[in-house]
Amino acid sequence: MGKDKAERKRIKAEKLEAKLQKKHQKLENAGKFKLWRNHRPFWGATLSVLAGLLILYIPIQLYAIAFVPGSFAFVGFLFGGLVLILGVLAYLYPQFSTVLGVIIMFLSILSIMGALGGFLFGTIFGIVGGALCIAWKEQEIPHLPDQSKESKESNHLIDHSEVASTKSTT
Repeated sequence: MGKDKAERKRIKAEKLEAKLQKKHQKLENAGKFKLWRNHRPFWGATLSVLAGLLILYIPIQLYAIAFVPGSFAFVGFLFGGLVLILGVLAYLYPQFSTVLGVIIMFLSILSIMGALGGFLFGTIFGIVGGALCIAWKEQEIPHLPDQSKESKESNHLIDHSEVASTKSTT
């Protein structure tokens, strides 16, 4: 029974190492855009920018009455513009993506008042984009050592707990 457990643990560690190696290889061969995109909430920010443009569409079409007293079209300019700006800020400052995502969702829902939420598509894209910005976190793929002939022959597995403990002590 102990051997089965050890064997399963070894197989699991090999699968994890193969998965990490595959991710590392994928990023190593990636272009500049893919590397840039990997460090940002790309899809959340993209949907937020699209939501901002959709929300701005109605007030732009109604610009003649947008500044009439009592008109809510001005609110559409305000909310649409803010969603658009916050989407761009999510690209530029990914470390604030959680806060930006919350504000994007809030403004997208409120845009229903002044701009019909960009025919509701702007609201939906804003909610989804904001949620993606909130959920995004940067994944660091640990750098695996080069596979030389010696390490291939010994089939040495990395113990990630030892790597973590050496990083925390330095």
